[in-house]
Amino acid sequence: MNIKRIAFLLPVLAFGLLPVVVMAQKLVKPAKPVNAPGVKNKLPVVRTSLGKFTGVANNCTAEQAKQLITQPISIKDDKNVEYKLSSYQFSYKRIGVTEDEETGKVGPQTDIAADRFTVTPLPEIWQSNIKELLHTGEELFFFDVIVFDKQGKLFFAPELKIIIQ
Repeated sequence: MNIKRIAFLLPVLAFGLLPVVVMAQKLVKPAKPVNAPGVKNKLPVVRTSLGKFTGVANNCTAEQAKQLITQPISIKDDKNVEYKLSSYQFSYKRIGVTEDEETGKVGPQTDIAADRFTVTPLPEIWQSNIKELLHTGEELFFFDVIVFDKQGKLFFAPELKIIIQ
């Protein structure tokens, strides 16, 4: 055969077989939505509480806070129905002192101890450390609180913050 004919037939055969290759691909159907179109999943309105405290604008004494950290956090709706906790994050903003090595002056220093938990109340080691060190100006912060709704779906509950006075 002539090289010109081969050069001509090769692209014709390649483009001629292209629809066969394309047709061999499987069509992927889009996933069906969980809810009907236009219907939103209505999440319950809940509050996160620790003892009598709820929300992010809470103040209490160090002695009250030492009692509070031994209690479990609870997530309830306006009908007082309790929701099962999946996990939460807790941070303890503590205040200490540091000395400037050059001047010798002592000043306040803050740091944060935080972790993610799946049980409530806080583990015993956290409770004992907080009880030993807790004083005015420090903060206890429960955030990324994840709970199960009645259908077993996860959703976020509000944060809880307590400032020590």
